[in-house]
Amino acid sequence: MPLIVGNGPVADEFRGGVIAVGNFDGMHRGHQKVLELAGAKAKALGAPLGVMTFEPHPRTFFRPDQPLFRLTPLDLKADLMHAAGADYVFALDFNAELAGLPAEAFISRELHERLGARHVVTGYDFHFGKGRKGSPDLIAAMGADLGFSSTVVEQVTDDDGLAPFSSSSIREALRRGEVRGAAEQLGYWWTVRGKVVKGDQRGRTIGFPTVNIEMVNDGHPARGIYACRVRCVETGESWRGAGYVGERPTFDRKGVVLEVYLLDFEGDLYGRTLSVQFNSYIRPDHRYEGVDALVAQMTADCEDIARQLAALEREDPIAAHRLGQAQRAGTV
Repeated sequence: MPLIVGNGPVADEFRGGVIAVGNFDGMHRGHQKVLELAGAKAKALGAPLGVMTFEPHPRTFFRPDQPLFRLTPLDLKADLMHAAGADYVFALDFNAELAGLPAEAFISRELHERLGARHVVTGYDFHFGKGRKGSPDLIAAMGADLGFSSTVVEQVTDDDGLAPFSSSSIREALRRGEVRGAAEQLGYWWTVRGKVVKGDQRGRTIGFPTVNIEMVNDGHPARGIYACRVRCVETGESWRGAGYVGERPTFDRKGVVLEVYLLDFEGDLYGRTLSVQFNSYIRPDHRYEGVDALVAQMTADCEDIARQLAALEREDPIAAHRLGQAQRAGTV
């Protein structure tokens, strides 16, 4: 699937589609509803479905001193969008020029002139342009003059119709270690994707060699031990894993890391890109008095994780959702 990054001209083959617009951090079930309705409109018009998003996240641009816990970096977000039906993704560079662009100019320049949109779909709370003065109503009014139509997707809530899906509530759930709750809102298990890098190899000395995954240190889930399913993006191989997010207090290490001990693997994965699904929160981080106590606890953790993941592989409740199915099939 084409991922078109930047604010330059767009090839004719990517113009004239139905365009879903938003930040889409997390690609949660509310975002998926936007793409679902946009996809239905694209099918009715016989047009491709494109998604417009922004990099970096606008909040990061406006508040660089307040790091944002990003749920989905661009590459993962684009893959999730593709699994949700997108034919291509436009990732606009959210820079000072774009931030200062009046809402009317954004509609005429980006949606009409650059993308030649036939139809635009947004969430009910999408605001844009200088001073966030743009709204779905403005898109509808200007679209009528410029020759495109639009759809507004109302707030999407859980199955009980009570709690709306939101990126903020998912971040808070993950900070509390509520992995299943976050997955119910996302419609898939929250995932970190990154390259395997060299660590200090301390795990090898105590019988638990781990792979170390690059993490963007702008925000993290609860520190501690997780049951994880791990997939190699390049080869499609997958393994069960015991994941650790924290600062390794037993060894007085500083800086949050993601390490995963693969339960059924021996070998070298340096330089490979891994997707790490967070499937269950096992326990909080803890400082142990000596390596023997740590090893005993890790042994018990791995036995618990193996049982939990075996049960999850037999029956995965999140696979009832479209992106959960794609994740289980190893396509995202």
